[in-house]
Amino acid sequence: MKKRIFLTSNEIQNLLGIPSTVFPKYSTQILNLANQNAQATRPKVVGQMSELIKEFSGKTLQEWEDWYLKKHPEAIPIASQKILDMVENLKDVINKIDMSLIEKWVYDLIIVKSFVGLKFQEAILKKVASILNLDYCLATPEEAKGIDGYLGKTPISIKPSSYTNKAALRENISVSIIYYEKVKNGIKIDFSELF
Repeated sequence: MKKRIFLTSNEIQNLLGIPSTVFPKYSTQILNLANQNAQATRPKVVGQMSELIKEFSGKTLQEWEDWYLKKHPEAIPIASQKILDMVENLKDVINKIDMSLIEKWVYDLIIVKSFVGLKFQEAILKKVASILNLDYCLATPEEAKGIDGYLGKTPISIKPSSYTNKAALRENISVSIIYYEKVKNGIKIDFSELF
């Protein structure tokens, strides 16, 4: 007998007796993108769903609908309008997308963003070195076992901030560590462990 199973979203919906909703091909991708850009279903607009479901004492979809709409009567119209506004923006820009723009985007993705994504450790070292008024250099491939570079003569390792949560997986790094976190428009850097 299997001890582990996987339920698809559709199976969960069927098990709960909720009919499936059918959308035209590609429409949900466009609506998801519009929603993401408009931030239409964020908690400030529709409420914190994980908390609301804990407050809800009913059992059925209809009870949930009645309860939710009583508590947040304007949430669906407001979120829907935000998404519609963003879809209109997307419709406007779609006509501006031609082969030239696509080639520019693909170049930026493959050449520029790949390079930046693979070389950001050097940018981190360079920035921290400038703040600390030190020289920096990257580690050679032979040195690179736990060392990503040097600030002055001090060996440095550069790790994602999530690395601190993975104590069981951590290798023994006996050098100072600079932590980073990739965020929407860049990288947060924590070099508080240095010196």
